[in-house]
Amino acid sequence: MKHANDVITVAAIVCVFGFLILATLGHLDVGNIAMLAAASIIAGGFFVVAACIIYSDRLSFVRRYRRAFENTEEADGFIAAYKATWKAKIALFASISVIIVMLSLITLYAKQNWVDFGGMIDVIIGHLQGMEYPKGDPRKYADILICDDRLPRVICIIAGGASLAVGGCVMQSVVKNPLADPYTTGISSGAVFGVAIAMIIGFSINNGGHFGVIINAFVFSLVPTAVLILISKMSNGSVVTVVLVGTAISYIFASLTTVIMIGADETQMDQVFKWQVGSLEGMTWTGATIMTAFFVVCGGTLALMSGKLNVMSAGDSEARSLGMNSDRFRAMCLVLISLMTAAVISFTGIIGFLGLLCPHIVRMIVGSDNKAVIPTAAALGAAMLLFADLIARNIATDVMPVGVVMSFIGGPLFLILLLRSKRGAWY
Repeated sequence: MKHANDVITVAAIVCVFGFLILATLGHLDVGNIAMLAAASIIAGGFFVVAACIIYSDRLSFVRRYRRAFENTEEADGFIAAYKATWKAKIALFASISVIIVMLSLITLYAKQNWVDFGGMIDVIIGHLQGMEYPKGDPRKYADILICDDRLPRVICIIAGGASLAVGGCVMQSVVKNPLADPYTTGISSGAVFGVAIAMIIGFSINNGGHFGVIINAFVFSLVPTAVLILISKMSNGSVVTVVLVGTAISYIFASLTTVIMIGADETQMDQVFKWQVGSLEGMTWTGATIMTAFFVVCGGTLALMSGKLNVMSAGDSEARSLGMNSDRFRAMCLVLISLMTAAVISFTGIIGFLGLLCPHIVRMIVGSDNKAVIPTAAALGAAMLLFADLIARNIATDVMPVGVVMSFIGGPLFLILLLRSKRGAWY
């Protein structure tokens, strides 16, 4: 069968996400009819996608899209193909953005009985306008739950997921390694070391408290990047040096963390462990503001440099031949990635697979042009983390750390994509 591999890939992905969705609905006790309807929608969606793949040669819009790529050796044909691909890329980005909005509204509305869906929208608008409700009014409790607890959490999820995905895209481009992610420089090991110092030894840069742990994680997460850049300047500064130095620094900080944790009691070990696996509990407007600010500044700067990232993807020698200082540009990208990632993991802990998985999925669909990859990966990262958080909050009796769910989703998907690819990577 010509399209067997494509259909099997879609089936595997649907099985992973379908299982998680049905498990969540089962935990919520939505009833047999709702479960049957959800299963029918999932199965129907699979058959629709599978039919589109099998009969793609007969679909008129697919034939028009393919004709745009014919005769691309001529100038007019190349321009037509370029415009056609960008229309598809914009449509993909818009579709993922719609999914983000839907998942955000579901996260805000789920498991609360104070107001209906329309009332929730009114409460959010009223909160933005500074409206206050009398004591005993259900909208007052809804305002506290939705606007003071869930809304900053949603903003943190969107900013955090987008930051990690963008960091993974840029890191893979500047080091030419498909297994690179935002933690390649050792930033996660440095952050864990800072958290262990604050929670176990009691030393923090701003004299204790929860915010002291956050500051420690942020500052110590930047130390590996500073050491990496310094060593790279002292050596040849190649991409291999960046990866190997980052790995060595990760082991060093992991060893130091282990030494500190030897003398920790049960409570302290539990606190450090929960932070290591990644959690979105306790997100506040302060965290949402900081994470969003770092994403806008650092992520926006990296997006504006996407043209140079395309040149860097071709190799250092090609970049130098076009007048780029590849070592300086790589160091600048590493600093921006580290700042953006540090701002996220200081509040959430270590959330894996987003920076590794999202770039591969996006490149498989839209190609390797970073002008399209970076914004699309940012949207996909936000959507995947929203979905993982929704699962984590509803699939178990206690709230499961979102990092565990993200690993459960990311691991099988990454294996599926690797088996699906003949090259083993897209970059």
